[in-house]
Amino acid sequence: MKKLLNTLFITRQECYVHKERETLVIEHKREKLMQLPAHSISQVHCFGQVMVSPALMGYCGEEGIGISFYTEYGRFQARVQGPQSGNVLLRREQYRRADADPVTIARPLIAAKIASSRAVLQRHLRNHGEDKVIRDSIDRMATLQTQLPRASELDAIRGIEGEAASRYFTCFTNLILQKQRESFPFNGRNRRPPLDAVNALLSFIYTLIAQETASALQGVGLDPYVGFLHRDRPGRVSLALDVLEEFRSFWADRLVLSMINRKQLKPNDFDIQSSGAVLLKDEPRKAVLTAYQARKKEEIVHPYLQEKVAIGLLPHVQAQLLARHLRGDIAHYPPFTQV
Repeated sequence: MKKLLNTLFITRQECYVHKERETLVIEHKREKLMQLPAHSISQVHCFGQVMVSPALMGYCGEEGIGISFYTEYGRFQARVQGPQSGNVLLRREQYRRADADPVTIARPLIAAKIASSRAVLQRHLRNHGEDKVIRDSIDRMATLQTQLPRASELDAIRGIEGEAASRYFTCFTNLILQKQRESFPFNGRNRRPPLDAVNALLSFIYTLIAQETASALQGVGLDPYVGFLHRDRPGRVSLALDVLEEFRSFWADRLVLSMINRKQLKPNDFDIQSSGAVLLKDEPRKAVLTAYQARKKEEIVHPYLQEKVAIGLLPHVQAQLLARHLRGDIAHYPPFTQV
């Protein structure tokens, strides 16, 4: 359990949440774990087997406190909201900004992505020594960062992001340790379908985080299908893909590199389809999911909140921050950056 941004996250299984006068009480097997004044909470997020009393649901509805339910692994299930919800106003502002002023949110998203990507490359140099290809990419990406503040159109921002991503993936194979490069060759990013094991892993982890981010956005009342950077497309969770940019390097790429370099996966853990697509086999997929769940439990200090946060809660924290910005509670959206 953790309280962040006036939001209570309940991740411990078999908890029971109920009302005691003007407070929320969290119990586990009849033992009181926490008691908080209701006026200090604006949202309650329940993950997995968490029971909420009908009396508390009714009280939260009357007081405008939202309750959202997710599976233990973060998939959105339902939201309980009273009749005086501000979600319609939040979504109207989201749609207005997406149409009239997407740049002010798209630009910091890409700035954060480039900063985190450079941090992954710099981390490798610190741990394994100088590499000219990586150093050149780091320097070019730094130049692109300085160009971002002057980019006033979405196409210009997308162009900068595209070049930065190209430079990053140009040297991505150098991040795979020499003893593993022959087993896991990587010649650039490809998708739909992935044509090698590294791309298959990247696409799989990106998809998992995107799904969790879409759930987090739904949980705070935002529309995950209307983004600021990614174009609208039927069935595409554009806003979730926007926020995903903040997590790609720090969360997904580092996990993939770690599993490969630690020899937790082998080349024969992948199937090559007749179409050329490369897919994870069932058993190795379970190992990746296990590592993914372990990564979610790791804690870091959030750069904006300056509080410890489990990595798995980052999509929910960023969704809250984005909603706060759109409501006018904070002047700028602070994207997640880990350097």
